[in-house]
Amino acid sequence: MEKIKILDRSFRLYLTSEEIHNIVKATARKINACYKDFSGDNVPLFIGILNGVYMFAADLMKEIEFDCEISFIKLSSYQGVSSTGKITELIGLNESIEGRDIIVLDEIVDTGITIETLYETLRKYHPKSVRIATLIYKYNNCKKDIKIDFAGIRMPENHFIVGYGLDYSERGRQLKDIYIEDKE
Repeated sequence: MEKIKILDRSFRLYLTSEEIHNIVKATARKINACYKDFSGDNVPLFIGILNGVYMFAADLMKEIEFDCEISFIKLSSYQGVSSTGKITELIGLNESIEGRDIIVLDEIVDTGITIETLYETLRKYHPKSVRIATLIYKYNNCKKDIKIDFAGIRMPENHFIVGYGLDYSERGRQLKDIYIEDKE
């Protein structure tokens, strides 16, 4: 589909599923190169941030060539029904990360607030390293000075996108392609 409508917004095709697949494979190659000499019992742990990361994480893990583990977390920044703007809780981090290589997976780094807060929180548990991998990095919109180690694509525009795990009011996550808001 070239154009879609979700609730009150219109979107046009931005990345096809084939283009996304190629971006994911290229990202996996970079991660594989970084960990190619890994050996030992304390295998690297991928930590995916739910909800949006599920498609990216599933496809990326199919391309990883070293022994590893994966887990998922959900971040809470809500008090009642409104956001506090501050992440207060990690839901689901049950694995010990002390002394481990951690690769955080996020489908998009936009303002950088979530990823910076998570990075600082994880560092308190004394991992060996923490690296960040994202499918999409909106570098012109990022307000935090955080290193993105593995960025699938660097998106200069600050347009709203949906599909492949990304949502608009919890809708559109299931789309295999990524769509960009069409303001025309």
